[in-house]
Amino acid sequence: MAPNGETLIASYPRNKVDVPQRPRRISMEGLQRAISDLSFQLGKEAVETALPPISEVEDAKCECCGMSEECTPEYIGRVREKFSGKWICGLCSEAVKEEMVKNGGKQHKALEAHMSVCVRFNRIGRTHPVLYQADAMRELLRKSSRAERGQSSSPRDREGVKKKGGIARSSSCIPAITKEIDKCKSLTDRLKP
Repeated sequence: MAPNGETLIASYPRNKVDVPQRPRRISMEGLQRAISDLSFQLGKEAVETALPPISEVEDAKCECCGMSEECTPEYIGRVREKFSGKWICGLCSEAVKEEMVKNGGKQHKALEAHMSVCVRFNRIGRTHPVLYQADAMRELLRKSSRAERGQSSSPRDREGVKKKGGIARSSSCIPAITKEIDKCKSLTDRLKP
C-alpha cells in the first residue's frame, strides 16, 4: 500500500482497458470446500493403494566372516541355493566372485578359499592384529621368493633381480644405538665436577 492508503497500480496486472484490478479475496467457505475436496482425494488414494504384506525378517549369520544381517526367508533361501547351501553376506559374495575369476570360474573352490581366509583372520587377525600383519608380510616374502626361484638361475638374471630392488637383509641397529648412548654417558661423566 502507498503511504496515503491506496494500493500501487503497478503491482496488479492490467486488463485491456488499463484499469487496475483488485486481488481476488478468497472466502472462508471456498477455502473450507477446497480443503475438504483435497482431504477426500487423499483418503481415496490411500484406500486404492494397499501395501503388500511385509514378510517377517530373520537374522542370518554369514558363514564366512560371521557378520549378521536381517533378511527375509526368501532371500536367505536364494543365497543358500546360489552358494551350495551356505549363507554368506553380500561383501563375502563379492569376494567369492573375485576369487572365481582367479580360479577359473570354479565356485566351490572359490568359496572354500574365501572361507579359509576368513577363518584365519577371525582366529588370528581379530585377537592379535600385529601377528596377523607379520604373517601377511611373511606370506608376501614367501610368494616373492617362489617367483624368483621360478626364473632362470644364470648370474646375469640374478644381477637384474638385484637391480630391480627388493627387501634387503640388514644387521641390527641395536649396537649403533648402544654406542651412541655410551658416548652420551661419557660426555656427561666428563662434564660432572
